[in-house]
Amino acid sequence: VTGYAPFKLYRLGLSRTFQIPALFWNLTVLENLLVAEKDNPGESFAKSILKKRWVDREKNATEKASRIIDLLGLTSVWNQPSYRLSGGQMKLVEIGRGLMSGARLLLLDEPVSGVNPTLAHDIFTRILKLRDALGLTFFIIEHRLDIALKYVDEIFAMALGKLIASGPPDEVMNNKKVIEAYLGV
Repeated sequence: VTGYAPFKLYRLGLSRTFQIPALFWNLTVLENLLVAEKDNPGESFAKSILKKRWVDREKNATEKASRIIDLLGLTSVWNQPSYRLSGGQMKLVEIGRGLMSGARLLLLDEPVSGVNPTLAHDIFTRILKLRDALGLTFFIIEHRLDIALKYVDEIFAMALGKLIASGPPDEVMNNKKVIEAYLGV
């Protein structure tokens, strides 16, 4: 993906989240999802002339966002401004924005960093449900291995910018190169 403009990756069906959520803080959860809709026409005078099509699109986008809010367990905060959310809820909103884009591959940068363990497990459980229900692929960078390893199918271990092992979690965690790189043994 190096060298591709972010909007081109987005159009190809790739979306990402950030370790520190980058939301529109004064917008509600629902509004944060709506702005991420793929090919959102925005507030265009020319497109408002075609009001019927514009209204139908807005209605469909709102219904899609509502389904995503439900899937992510955010129904109790759907109308709250983002600055009022917990860190874990903010991370779920970012995942929701990726889903609104229609992405087939979501890159998640530390989705449970700074999140309490209960919500961290809930986030990973929801990721698995989304994967299974929607046929999505998630590529997750996560340092909280005590939580992440319970939910992933395959892991990639890197040291000094190079891949040193990949495979099922048990296999990689017992790999000699991984142990040497991370424990110095």
